[in-house]
Amino acid sequence: MIDIRRPDDMVRITTPELADAFIEEQIALIREQVGDKKVLLALSGGVDSSVVAALLIKAIGDQLVSVHVNHGLLRKGEPEQVIEVFRNQLKANLIYVDAVDRFLDLLAGVDDPEQKRHIIGEEFINVFAEEARKLDGIEFLAQGTIWPDILESEAGIKAHHNAGGLPEDLQFDLVEPVRILYKDEVRVVGEQLGLPDNMVYRQPFPGPGLGVRCPGAITRDRLEAVRESDAILREEFAKHGLEGKVWQYFTVVPDFKSTGITDGKRTFDWPCIIRAINTTDVVEVTVEHLDPALMDHLAMRITTEVEGINRVLYDFTPKPPATVEYE
Repeated sequence: MIDIRRPDDMVRITTPELADAFIEEQIALIREQVGDKKVLLALSGGVDSSVVAALLIKAIGDQLVSVHVNHGLLRKGEPEQVIEVFRNQLKANLIYVDAVDRFLDLLAGVDDPEQKRHIIGEEFINVFAEEARKLDGIEFLAQGTIWPDILESEAGIKAHHNAGGLPEDLQFDLVEPVRILYKDEVRVVGEQLGLPDNMVYRQPFPGPGLGVRCPGAITRDRLEAVRESDAILREEFAKHGLEGKVWQYFTVVPDFKSTGITDGKRTFDWPCIIRAINTTDVVEVTVEHLDPALMDHLAMRITTEVEGINRVLYDFTPKPPATVEYE
């Protein structure tokens, strides 16, 4: 695969006209690369993969086969939403794969963050390979790699499941049409492709999913605590008019416990860390400072409604020195 780089003099895509020019250029490149072959796409329903899907559908139509893998690390209600939007509304050729047990069994007892990322990435490739063997003419794998993924991988900050090549024994070539774009540019392109606003401006979500928000060895109960607390956070942000205004917000449940009190009895449970941040390019990130009353309400809801949580903390650290995700 040719190592496509973002040109140093590339104009930032901020207008419909620049987005249209990029789309036209990518459609031509996709058609030239793919020909009459089929492309397998990892369709998470996030911004990057959704924009890639729209580009590929516009370029090659039915040659695209989209695969949604439920690895058990998705947010609450997400698999159902992906099926509803893409299969039922957009009529995409969507294959749904329930691989929850498969992924979580492989991750059991693994606490090293890089090893977790590699396991998730490799298993994604394995799942795609299995699906590809059921289909005729699959020669390409499409990915929603964006420019910050490449930069962080090259700097050794973290491994990205979608920032590298396929294993040598697989005969897929990569199709990465938004590889040279920053996240804000991907959104502008998505708008021009006609994707709905709630998809284009959906929060970015890491490829390894909640696996990187469950630091340490992943357990199903702690993973569920991340999922439930995240759902509460998203619900409250929507109620308070912060949805779409704050770039990204999520919860993290680390692998340590502290003493607490519930109904007059001692508890020994996990803390829940809230992170809410703003950025345009993901290279630098600032922290959103929440209203104290909202923080009090979030702490009350999470500690009373989420099993296993007895403390709520807030992360005030920008990037740098911290990265967006904890792993």
